[in-house]
Amino acid sequence: MNRLIVISNRVSAPKGQSGAQGGLAVAFQAALREYRGIWFGWSGEQTDEFTGQINFQRSEGVTTATIDLEEQDIDEYYNGYANRTLWPLFHYRIDLAEFERGFADGYQRVNERFADTIRPLIEPADVVWVQDYHMIPLGAELRKRGCRNRMGFFLHIPWPPRRLLSSLPRAIELVATMFAYDVVGFHTEEWLEAFRDFAVHEMGATLAEDGTIHLGERQVRAIACPIGIDTREFVEAAASPAARLTYRRMRDSADGRDMIVGVDRLDYSKGLEERFNGYERFLIDHPEQRKEVFLLQIAPPSRGDVETYQRIRLQLEGLSGRINGAYADIDWVPIRYVNQGFPRHVLAGIYRAARIGLVTPLRDGMNLVAKEYVAAQDPEDPGVLILSRFAGAALQMSEAVLVNPYSAEEMSDAIVTALGMPKEERIRRWRALMDVVEREDVLWWRRRFTDVLLGEDVAAEAESGPVQAG
Repeated sequence: MNRLIVISNRVSAPKGQSGAQGGLAVAFQAALREYRGIWFGWSGEQTDEFTGQINFQRSEGVTTATIDLEEQDIDEYYNGYANRTLWPLFHYRIDLAEFERGFADGYQRVNERFADTIRPLIEPADVVWVQDYHMIPLGAELRKRGCRNRMGFFLHIPWPPRRLLSSLPRAIELVATMFAYDVVGFHTEEWLEAFRDFAVHEMGATLAEDGTIHLGERQVRAIACPIGIDTREFVEAAASPAARLTYRRMRDSADGRDMIVGVDRLDYSKGLEERFNGYERFLIDHPEQRKEVFLLQIAPPSRGDVETYQRIRLQLEGLSGRINGAYADIDWVPIRYVNQGFPRHVLAGIYRAARIGLVTPLRDGMNLVAKEYVAAQDPEDPGVLILSRFAGAALQMSEAVLVNPYSAEEMSDAIVTALGMPKEERIRRWRALMDVVEREDVLWWRRRFTDVLLGEDVAAEAESGPVQAG
């Protein structure tokens, strides 16, 4: 391989030791340094006229290449098809999905523009790795432009069941573009099986004994490969002076009470309304414990131009206000609701100070907050992770207290269980969870996928048996 070309909707340039980057950026940057690669994508900026001009930057051994998009592109491709059609549909919210032809046209146009712009930069020996639902048809567009390179695609969100996906206009055409890739990856076997099911029963694809999926003259290898966090970096962040200061601030403000923490982007898939209802059920059922705990919910806004996200913000503000109004006392409020984000080292200190990490999405491809919470804990006195059964992470993290987030009673019971859990059991559960977080971190995920893409896993399987998908 000459270089690795990573393509995603947005690009994160290296930011030194600020600790503000996510694990995904860390994994990509490590791979790009190793393979002298390029990270290409949208700058996040708007231009009056799309020209295809590329802004190159090089920092800490990583080359990024970004382009600006027109207002119509952003409205139709990003706010439209990506986040008002695919995102709700792939998270099983067909009731919120908007099927507008203009959205689909804009999505296709931007993928064509990405292909036109990046194609001259791809050399014959390069390997291309496309990321997430914004770029599903990009591989097919690159093939049309003569790209014969090895290409992979990874989906960072769930893949919906066949009957649900069938509600998407031209779903077959969209899925057919995925056969332009050599390898496609999903977080879990459930999403992988749903992809296979659609390809076989809706498109007439066939499965080979080695798991390769064949459609006409094309074939694709589909794998399950759960993403992780940069565990070592997050453990170090939790031990940093800034994290320790945050930890002390949170413990002081708790005034002897146990803190329950939730950290989620403001999104209907995260189950925040259901979480508040479950917590209220706990307050109702266990009045003797009310003033012994409080919930800190951090929910930075996102996609503010999309109406459904505006609605959920109003709903949560009203719900948190009602709960606080009904149960607060002069020296205690049950919910601290914060609409802003915080740097990673601050979050690490908050996680460590929390007796319970409440991670209860209605549907999530993975959910890395669950893994960050575990990585931030004090090994001698860890907190308890309450995790939704419908998060991709639940398959790896079975020692968490698993809950159905739709059930307020089950959520209430889980809080009681976590608050009363003996230290010995907390340590045992944490150690099992931490073993997974350490073993299958973000660098493991990146190597697992690129090994398959490069064919390097074949030799490993011959020597030691099949590679486990997680």
